[in-house]
Amino acid sequence: MKNMQIDIVSDIACPWCAIGYARLEKAMKTLNNELKFEVQWHAFELNPDSTSDGEPILQALSRKYGRSAAEMEAAQRNMMDIAEELGLNFSLMQERYTHNTFDAHRLVKWAGEQDRQTDMKMAFFEAYFGRAENISDAEVLIGCAEKIGLDGAQAKAILKSDAYSEAVRADEARYQQAGVSAVPAFIINQRHLISGAQEPDILVNAFREIAAQSPDA
Repeated sequence: MKNMQIDIVSDIACPWCAIGYARLEKAMKTLNNELKFEVQWHAFELNPDSTSDGEPILQALSRKYGRSAAEMEAAQRNMMDIAEELGLNFSLMQERYTHNTFDAHRLVKWAGEQDRQTDMKMAFFEAYFGRAENISDAEVLIGCAEKIGLDGAQAKAILKSDAYSEAVRADEARYQQAGVSAVPAFIINQRHLISGAQEPDILVNAFREIAAQSPDA
């Protein structure tokens, strides 16, 4: 069975990143008997300058894209429908505020050392899109860590320190220099880029094609 490494560049504040991973999961399940997958998450910040107070999401998106609040609400509703079909909780995504995600990315790095990166990302996605929580707030982040069975006291200590900051910044610099300017971005076997939240069947076909071009495991 061939190995397939998937490096996912994403932000916790990106709804298409959550949708993209849910679709990826479906593709990996389809190929469970053909390929062995290893997934690693890497940091990207959509709103690096966001203040702790944040801004209502529809207002922020309207200004960013030059579209009306009604247009942005319709686009968000479409994502909510897609998410529901995939089993994701996006019920309060239109009530969220923009928030800085740097500290959340630091905890994802920490969770990775315990093989819990994906669990941490999923907990953050649900907190932000499902409950409209402030994902720059330390108590919210600690609560997410505890929900997946990680040590809350250790998470708190990390957030009070500068731990994993260099790792997050290195991630961001590396993939920006590699030309990644939008997320989600999936880098397959460190060579092939798949951009956006592609449908599962598209991913399945792409993975099979990449595997066919790769040396035997």
